[in-house]
Order: sequence, then structure tokens, then C-alpha cells
Amino acid sequence: MHPAASSFQAVRDLATPLEDESSDYDELLAMAEQKRFVLLGEETHGTADFYRMRAEISRRLIVEQGFDAISIEGDWPDVWRVNRFVLGEGDDTAKSALADFERFPTWMWRNREVLKFITWLRAHNERTTPDQRVGIYGLDLYSLYRSSDAVINYLDEVDPQQAQVARARYAALDHVREPQTYGYQVASGQREPAHDGVVAQLVELRADAASYIEGNDLAAKDAYFFADRNAAVVVRAETYYRSMFGGRVNTWNLRDSHVGDARATEMHGRGELNLGQLMRKHSREATLLVGFTTYTGHVSAASEWNGDVEYKTVLPALPDSYEYLFHTTGLDRFFLPLISTFAEPLHEPLLERAIGVLYLPESERASHCFYASIARQFDVLFHLDETDAVEPIRKV
Repeated sequence: MHPAASSFQAVRDLATPLEDESSDYDELLAMAEQKRFVLLGEETHGTADFYRMRAEISRRLIVEQGFDAISIEGDWPDVWRVNRFVLGEGDDTAKSALADFERFPTWMWRNREVLKFITWLRAHNERTTPDQRVGIYGLDLYSLYRSSDAVINYLDEVDPQQAQVARARYAALDHVREPQTYGYQVASGQREPAHDGVVAQLVELRADAASYIEGNDLAAKDAYFFADRNAAVVVRAETYYRSMFGGRVNTWNLRDSHVGDARATEMHGRGELNLGQLMRKHSREATLLVGFTTYTGHVSAASEWNGDVEYKTVLPALPDSYEYLFHTTGLDRFFLPLISTFAEPLHEPLLERAIGVLYLPESERASHCFYASIARQFDVLFHLDETDAVEPIRKV
């Protein structure tokens, strides 16, 4: 199935070529003026161009429209160290602030483009008043043990007795600190689930909040907020790892933060949902979903889970895909609004590519392609015909 002529013409009519200037994002910024949430996705996790473009869009949203928070697909405690750096707290440099990204894939956030952006964000915050500072926060749920350690460390400072209670509750998660082992043993009946205990810990932490925060002390509020979010991550991570071996078909719904609307993809038929879908459901008028695609180039990715990062060639997109359609227009790099009535032909389901932290070109179709209606999946789209790989920071 090749893209129809009507789809080709729709792209030609609606697309605005990119000139590698800040003005490339003027149309997007105009669409974002009445929005509270702008979700910036990507077709691959390891493309430098996408990091640079998202950074420029984020800078303009912050400076011109007053956006005051950035959330990324990273673990809460790892990103909190970056947050402290951009807020001017602690002794980290921009490079050392990324040091807690130790879990595979380290290059997803420990790379040159992120380093440049957080350096800029720190400088921006230094020019503002404390109540105008912009923070950066993690959305992922993998950090079961790092988050439980953070809660205990916080309670050691403010409530040593409650810290001992937390140690006992969190010890039930796993003595060897391997979350998948915990999940398997609970699912197979080899151990009791720790769910009730970690929920109780979160409830008690919130019940005691007033006693932990005195007056209007901003540092005390930040410390409590960090601990509270970590306690919530422990609850959700426990559910995630337990569900890996339970009756749930797929744990993707519990942890991932992909921003395109899953209802526009074949994943919806498998009962999967995502952040973009939920944001549209609960705050549609306040949400703008932005996608990025590429036809070919290079990407930083591994060949196996926990494998080393590699500089890989991205195969040219398959003929029955949106990326191929965009390539055939000859426009090279462009911005494409998808909410226009003229975008109706782009509701047609075609293949779309997704390259995460693994790239397996030998099984391109099976491993990385799925059917989607791109005009229902995103509100706007940036397409770059050829892109290059993000550069990891190998030592921090």
C-alpha cells in the first residue's frame, strides 16, 4: 500500500519548509499560546536533531509564554539532581548533574544536547526571581530502590523513628534489590506483595507533611516534595514490576510516557494507552501534541537490552509509511499542522516507525513499525528527511 496522491498533495499544501532558524517555530508558538501543556515527542530516542529542536522550542515557550516546568521520560530521583542544578542548588556542574543517569540507556539524557540545554536553563533561572524559576522533573517509574532510599534518607533527617518504619516496609520489596526478581516471586506465590506497606508509607508521609515543613521555608518544601514524589514512585513501580509477571497483558500503560495519542495507532487495539491519550481526554483544549519524524540518517541505540550504545544507520523508511510519503514530497525538512480540514487525507492509516533505545534494522518491519493515523495521533509534526545521532557523554 503506497501513500495516496491526496495525502501527497495535503503535505505539499500544508507544509512550511524549515530554514534552520528560530522562526521555524513561530507557527507552533502561535498554536501554543492558549495551551497549558505542550508534549514534545520523537520518532527515535537517539536523534540529536530532535533534542536540539525540542530544546529550542522549550526555550521559546519558557521565555515568551511563561511555561514553568519541564517533565521528561526519566526517573524521578535521577532528574531531581538535574533539577537542583538548574535551580542553582547544590555544588554540581552541568556535567556532574547528569551523573545519576546510570541505568540503561544512559545516553538518552546523558548527552551533549541535554548538557547544553540545562546549562541554558540554569542561566535563565539565575536571571529570574525565585517564584519564576523553571524546574525539570522525571516521569518514569523504574527507580524502585533509588526512590525508596531517597524516602528513607529524607526521613532520617526529619523523623528518624518513621525512617525505621520505612526501612522495614521497603525491605519487603526485595533483599537482593532486583525489581524483576521481586515481581516474579510475588506473581509465583513465593513471597507476599509489599504493596500495602508501600502505600501505607506514602499515606503516612502525607499525613505528617505539616510537621515536616515549618513556616514558608522553600528548601523544606522542596525536600518534602522530592520525598513525597519518590514515595509515590515506589508505589507505582511496585505495581509495575509485580504486573510484569501477573495477569496484565502489557505493563506499557503503567510506566511509559509516549506523547502521541495511542488511540490513533494499532496499540489501541491491544488495550494500550499513553500520556498523550490521557492528556487529550482530560485537558484536550489545553494540550498540544507535537511529533517528530525522520526518513533516514543515523541514530544512537543499542542492539540488545543493557548493551553498549552504537552509532547506527537508519534504513530508508518503508514505501507504505508516512516517512516515505514525506520523503517523496521533496520538501526535505518541514513543519506540518495536522488539525486543518485540509489534513483529512492524513487520517489514512499508514506505517510509522519508532526507534527506542534498541534499533534492529534486520527486523525493521516487525521491530519498529506500526500502523497509525498520524493526523489523529498528533496536532502538529516536524519532519526531517535525514538526521544524525545524539552524542553520549560517556564519563561524568
